[in-house]
Amino acid sequence: MPDGLQAYCRECSAEYYRQRQEAKGKKVREKVSVPLGYKRCPQCSEAKPHSDWEHNKSTSDGWASYCRPCRAQRNRASHFKRKYGLTEAERDELIASQGGVCCICLSAPATQVDHCHKTGSVRGVLCFNCNSGLGLLRDDPEAAHRAADYLEGNAWKPTLVAPGVYRLPS
Repeated sequence: MPDGLQAYCRECSAEYYRQRQEAKGKKVREKVSVPLGYKRCPQCSEAKPHSDWEHNKSTSDGWASYCRPCRAQRNRASHFKRKYGLTEAERDELIASQGGVCCICLSAPATQVDHCHKTGSVRGVLCFNCNSGLGLLRDDPEAAHRAADYLEGNAWKPTLVAPGVYRLPS
């Protein structure tokens, strides 16, 4: 309007907007009043105090969009999808198919997704120690065989043939 004011009050304007959006088949969030010092999480639908939120300077209110527990759950799910192409449900199915234990040591609970660094394909779910061991051996099957031989007592010692030239045992 020429005087800078709207023709309708804020509540009537909001109601008209909601009706137009619903007529288009779109859903509009209901406005929920939240006490001062609190914020409502859209995922868990709870109003929580600001102490349960992360700071975010890029938002209008200075707080993150989701509360800490919901944000952690969303970040975890996003990580599995982005890095391994798995949902959390698919990862849980893998763990269940393994009986909940590591495929290598068969004793510790399976918690770490193991994947091939060359192809990116998921091989299984291992315990932290076994997954770290494979990573430290650089996913090299020959190194793993030599490590197994070493543990069985078959020493792997190269023989010096000439200066700087070694012969490997067969």
